Amino acid sequence: MSAHLSWLEAAVIGALQGVAELFPVSSLGHSILLPAVIGGSWARDLDVSAPDSPYLAFIVGLHVATALAMIVYFWRDWVRIVRGLGTSIRDRRVETADQRLAWLLVIATIPVGIAGLVLDHVFRTLLAKPVPTAIFLVINGVLLIAVEGLTRRRAAAGAHAGPDADALEAPTVRLDAPTEVLSGGAGVGVAPPRSAEEESDARVAKLPLLTAVLIGAAQILALLPGISRSGATIGAGLLAKLSHEDAARFAFLLATPVILAAGVLKVGDLAGPAGDGIRGQVLLGSVLSGVGAYLSVRFLTRYFEHRSMRPFGVYCIVAGAACLAWFTL
Repeated sequence: MSAHLSWLEAAVIGALQGVAELFPVSSLGHSILLPAVIGGSWARDLDVSAPDSPYLAFIVGLHVATALAMIVYFWRDWVRIVRGLGTSIRDRRVETADQRLAWLLVIATIPVGIAGLVLDHVFRTLLAKPVPTAIFLVINGVLLIAVEGLTRRRAAAGAHAGPDADALEAPTVRLDAPTEVLSGGAGVGVAPPRSAEEESDARVAKLPLLTAVLIGAAQILALLPGISRSGATIGAGLLAKLSHEDAARFAFLLATPVILAAGVLKVGDLAGPAGDGIRGQVLLGSVLSGVGAYLSVRFLTRYFEHRSMRPFGVYCIVAGAACLAWFTL
């Protein structure tokens, strides 16, 4: 690959990775489909399914820049979360929303970590090809639209049911009053959240442990090229009755350690023969990937305050179907 990764290829794939990783449209799917559609040297040089593909190391290496951009964007939140984890370990108790959220993130990340180590190579060599990827991209779009439709119908049913329906729901816990939800023991005073981000984290922290694990496990679907990590986790969060805003925030927090770990595991390959002659291109791609990821997460955290994943679902269906037609007809 030392002579087969141009500066243009590195720049385009780097920017694409940074943007598509957080949008619910599958960054891996686009990294497979775009070179195949362009064809020529792009299809030959940028083949993620090739044995010992250095292109894969390049792509996953970009994950480090993506994860760092997300850490920069959410740095205040990660300081709170890491501090909560540290105090929880020190005191051997889980009392606050930050402590509970920290443990939810840790435990919910375990399933995808194990699945990635076991299944990544198999899925990449068997499925990371243009036609299967285009099919999975269409499926991704269908799933996004289906989840949004179910969420809207559930919200409409709740509105028509009237106030009596609230009696069937679990009681709402006030954030400015003592609560036993987080500790599971005697009442613990919880200070009122000081920001919208803390309010969102406090709501997410009330998720049952099993529900949080299932949301985190939804990231396993992203091992299938064309299925979006953020789309799967946001969709799972919506099915768990989180709002779009809270589901997106939880999805981004869940994705950060996974993306970072995947990048760190592969970035070492670029220090060896696989990186010979392309380290400058890797640096360029990483810078663009980090900038794209930062701008994307900034946009999406605001977008999901009032909008849905339906437009992304439509895009995935159209783009996937068009690529499938291009490759087969």
